[in-house]
Amino acid sequence: MELETRIRNQLLRPELPPSSYDTAWVSMVPLRGSHQSPCFPQCVEWILQNQQDDGSWGVNRFDSSVNKDVLLSTLACVLALKRWNVGRENIWRGLHFIGRNFSVAMDEQTTAPIGFNITFATMLSLAIDMGLEFPIRQTDVHGILHLREMELKRQAVYGSYGRKAYMAYITEGLGNMLDWDEVMKFQRKNGSLFSCPSTTAVALIHKYNDQAHQYLNSLVSEFGGAACSHWLQKDEEIMMDIATCAMAFRLLRMNGYDVSSDELSHVAEASTFCDSLQGYLNDTKSLLELYKASKVSLSGNDLILDSIGSWSGNLLKDKLCSSRVQKTPIFGEMEYAVKFPFYATLERLEHKRNIEYFDAWGSLMLTTKCSSFHVNEEFLALAVKDFSFSQSVYQDELQHLDSWVKENKLDQLQFARQKLTYCYLSAAATIFPSELSDARISWVKNGVLTTVVDDFFDVGGSKEELENLIELVEKWHEHHADKYYSEQVKIVFSAIYATTNQLGAKASAAQGRDVTKHLAEIWLDLLRSMMMEAEWQRSQHVPTVEEYMTNAVVSFALGPIVLPALYFVGQELLEHAVKDQEYDKLFRLMSTCGRLLNDSKGFEREGSEGKLNSISLLVLHSGNSMSTEAAKKVIQKSIDTSRRDLLRLVLRKESVVPRPCKDLFWKMCKILHLFYFQTDGFSSPKEMVGAVNAVINEPLKIQMGDASLFISSEK
Repeated sequence: MELETRIRNQLLRPELPPSSYDTAWVSMVPLRGSHQSPCFPQCVEWILQNQQDDGSWGVNRFDSSVNKDVLLSTLACVLALKRWNVGRENIWRGLHFIGRNFSVAMDEQTTAPIGFNITFATMLSLAIDMGLEFPIRQTDVHGILHLREMELKRQAVYGSYGRKAYMAYITEGLGNMLDWDEVMKFQRKNGSLFSCPSTTAVALIHKYNDQAHQYLNSLVSEFGGAACSHWLQKDEEIMMDIATCAMAFRLLRMNGYDVSSDELSHVAEASTFCDSLQGYLNDTKSLLELYKASKVSLSGNDLILDSIGSWSGNLLKDKLCSSRVQKTPIFGEMEYAVKFPFYATLERLEHKRNIEYFDAWGSLMLTTKCSSFHVNEEFLALAVKDFSFSQSVYQDELQHLDSWVKENKLDQLQFARQKLTYCYLSAAATIFPSELSDARISWVKNGVLTTVVDDFFDVGGSKEELENLIELVEKWHEHHADKYYSEQVKIVFSAIYATTNQLGAKASAAQGRDVTKHLAEIWLDLLRSMMMEAEWQRSQHVPTVEEYMTNAVVSFALGPIVLPALYFVGQELLEHAVKDQEYDKLFRLMSTCGRLLNDSKGFEREGSEGKLNSISLLVLHSGNSMSTEAAKKVIQKSIDTSRRDLLRLVLRKESVVPRPCKDLFWKMCKILHLFYFQTDGFSSPKEMVGAVNAVINEPLKIQMGDASLFISSEK
């Protein structure tokens, strides 16, 4: 609890850690009218007090290796101290740190902050001109200066707005080469250049500006002598950073806020992105965030999101073929995003990927000149702790459920598919908080039972057995007067009856009213709809597509899985909400997606079994003028429309059904899209095994250098 409380407080009152690099450049701003005195002496004092034991400045990685970020910060601090002729011992230690680790600066394979080859070389040259002596070979100095010249020649080829923004962004590496009037055109409303203290400081050194001075003064005052990259809570700060803008749009929309895609109109075309600073820098993170944002469309004709999705998707696919990108930490995230749309992902699988490939530096280095972020190990430790604890809960629950299957003799039914682990995956991967155990147990037990009943109606039961089962459910508590037609009927009904009553008692206690009758009615509706399909098949009746779908949204068997679980998510679900049109529409849209996805992926298999589905019915009722492929396209369009309509309804603020309850309909929709993503994953014995093991069984494997920093995920 102590760790959780500490992190909660940090999130409520976030504090940005100081940036040695930014502080160094701010400290070099002279007092106006007096070039012999610093404008911000407290920054100079901060540098003197915050050198590391090894002679460096800056935040190191989780492991002990030196990176280019630390080299750049150390060189900037050494320059600052030399500028004001203070800290001789600090300077000496800093110079020797740089000398010992100079090979890192020359390593082109090491991740580098933006503009490193230009900025580091220029600062090194400046330091040498100031009389500083580095314990490095002259050939190495020439080598780094050569990299700078090569980079400048490469930049000179371009003349885009993105290049101009880039050159203004790395002012400390260009100095007198720049037209400072042109540079100041990038000044923002808060007085900064790019909300970056170091860039703003360099501009202020070369060309005094009241607003820039006020910006730096406010930062230094707020952070007590240290400077931080500071994001003001204003529209400009969000809108002018493409990755932040795209992420904000996606998160706000998915949390029910009415945000328009017009906010992304400035990057609707690939050309406008490529002409931006992020596009010029070939920033993969910005591209990825735009692609993710494009997928949260709530209508079928959102031209802006459609356009962004098209061009960003193509660029991401091109990047995935690049051997250089394949070596970066963000590659896995890119590959996953392109392969699986957000509506075909399971949250717990995503959580595990994010934890295992947690690398804030990898992508951060590509979007900042020098990182001010000290990645909080406590956040990762809490994530590991939570996931590992959840896995132990999941394993215990699965063991309990396995015993439940045996106690109810469901494993003795030869006709029934054994899908306990798949049913549990769908619950654990979406209703993942450990405290929602009752919701998961309800979801899984009813998932197993609906699979058994589906198989009973499809292959296991005779007409008499099916009729007997329905009669027993109709009488419910009075069923004792009737005889079981067979041992199979007895097993199936007894499991439904006992489980529904047990769950009903728990749900009634949670809701403060009796809901058991409602749960029994859900089962009766399902059985009657399944009997309708069985009768159609026996009589060789060919229903219309409308008849088929009206019955299919119930017979697809999501009712007993999702609807009882709504009572266990910690929200009061009133009777009038259950009877409201919104509740019914949520169910029908979710079930429509499921039924049509199943029809699309199981068309060939069901056709070989002599079963009709929506695709074959479309073809039949067209007099065979419609091809199977054309019918599949019609069905896919219906799936897309139903999914968007469902998401829009789930996200709508004005609602009778509580949002946590509505979320379960969307979660099931996502599960269905994953299960039927490429094949009928639910029917395939091996299709989802990897996902099952990842969520429930396999411990976390942290991809970091120093495992001692993290809590072991082993039990």
